[in-house]
Amino acid sequence: MTDNRPLTQPEGQVLAALDPSVYADSVSDHAAWAASRLQAPLELVHVIERRHGAAAGTNLSGSLSLGAQEHLLQELADLDEQRGRVDQQRGRLLLDQARERVRQGFGLVAQGRQRQGSLVDTLLELESGVRLFVLGKRGEQADFASGHLGSNLERVVRAVHRPVLVASRAFQAPARFLVAFDGSATTRRCIEMVCASPLLRGLGCDVLTVGESGGEAGTAMDWALATLREAGFAPEAVFQAGAADAVIADVARSRGSDLIVMGAYGHSRIRNLILGSTTTQVLRSCQLPVLLLR
Repeated sequence: MTDNRPLTQPEGQVLAALDPSVYADSVSDHAAWAASRLQAPLELVHVIERRHGAAAGTNLSGSLSLGAQEHLLQELADLDEQRGRVDQQRGRLLLDQARERVRQGFGLVAQGRQRQGSLVDTLLELESGVRLFVLGKRGEQADFASGHLGSNLERVVRAVHRPVLVASRAFQAPARFLVAFDGSATTRRCIEMVCASPLLRGLGCDVLTVGESGGEAGTAMDWALATLREAGFAPEAVFQAGAADAVIADVARSRGSDLIVMGAYGHSRIRNLILGSTTTQVLRSCQLPVLLLR
């Protein structure tokens, strides 16, 4: 079936989702770099999500007398309100600092927006005006020793329909990128999207196929190289056997890549149930930023 979706979103802004994690500066820098390359407006968004265990969900039935319950519930409600004010103030400071950072570092004037609710719902609501989302790999509550992704990241990547740039812990302006390519319709579309967008134009380029170089894989690689050359890139082909996630990370490191480009998750229910996909494993293990296309 022919995919008639446009390869790129020609209009719209770069939207960076910020939280008070160690990724905040890197997300701001990656988003500003992308906005500069795309000549697109930049917006910084901070979403205050409802805390678990808030006063409204507290169940005190049978544990305290009626008067004590009412008094404690009021105290909990007051505490919840105070925490809400603190969260809003912290969010405003976060956005102000990020706006100043991109102004000084990239000469950009970014808009700031603070919302309350679910991050996924907020980004879906704003998606129609977005060209590229930028998020950190892990959020404020991440356990870095676990190797787990931030819970919001995987939900966002599975839900949205725009490309997502997943920022690494520290920013470095990319000079070379690696495209993970297996000849499928999804990865062919990734090649076409790279060619259609100014985001990576002028950067060094490697195309990696995990496996042997002959047969259909070789034919597909020839197509990818020719398509990229026609768009002005000077790609180099790499074939390497092994487990896909490990090979992608190893080749990116050995080739001096600053960015990995690969296909994002599908939206079907069946694919959403699959754990341990190559996309997830690369996001978990690789220390480079990853551009997810679909």
